[in-house]
Amino acid sequence: MNTLLRQQRDTTHHDEETATRHYGMIIDLTKCLGCQTCTVACKLFHGLGPDIVRVRVVEQELGQYPDVERLYIPLRCMHCDEPECVKACPTGATKKRPDGIVTIDKDECMGCRYCAVVCPYQARSFIPVQKRYFPEKGNHWEDVRYRQHQVGTMDKCDFCHERIDRAIEKGLVPGIDPDATPVCVVSCIGKALYFGDLNNPESPVSRALARNEHFRLKEELGTNPSIYYLPRRRQK
Repeated sequence: MNTLLRQQRDTTHHDEETATRHYGMIIDLTKCLGCQTCTVACKLFHGLGPDIVRVRVVEQELGQYPDVERLYIPLRCMHCDEPECVKACPTGATKKRPDGIVTIDKDECMGCRYCAVVCPYQARSFIPVQKRYFPEKGNHWEDVRYRQHQVGTMDKCDFCHERIDRAIEKGLVPGIDPDATPVCVVSCIGKALYFGDLNNPESPVSRALARNEHFRLKEELGTNPSIYYLPRRRQK
């Protein structure tokens, strides 16, 4: 009984600590190279099959010929503070954690796709069948990783929350220690991504927001995204 009570106290303490955090990301559009490394690193780390993408980079052309520039805009789940997907999910599979991360419980998801319909950021993918990149000979990596993604469920960015949770138990700090930081941030060769606790004024994200002009996508909808963008500074 004492052991059980101690475990309950430890769990409560962990939840209270988590509730004081609010994880978010900053994307510097001046530094983004459009290389798609974030997309590929995410797919490789999470073992995502064909047609399943958690991070996508769209391109936009600025200016008029011959004075034109290419703008690259990484898009993903915005981990909204007021997520429409959570409200629409009929089974409660989509949840918002106390630290602001929005997740999908694959055991509760029935693949109705209501969340995809209401998401203003088109951030979700449906897993219809188990497609492979190596269909003829098979691949051990696919055999292992694809089992984690149930056919008939939804998928999206989750800020690599399992990676974050394991690292926090070791005393690591998300956004500072690589092992506690989302894979896309660690892999970005342009150093365009920042991650951390928005409630901590000393975190990398809070400092960057304090120093720079910034915006969020579709703020007028009232979803209050946890991903901020630093605007592109035009070359003169």
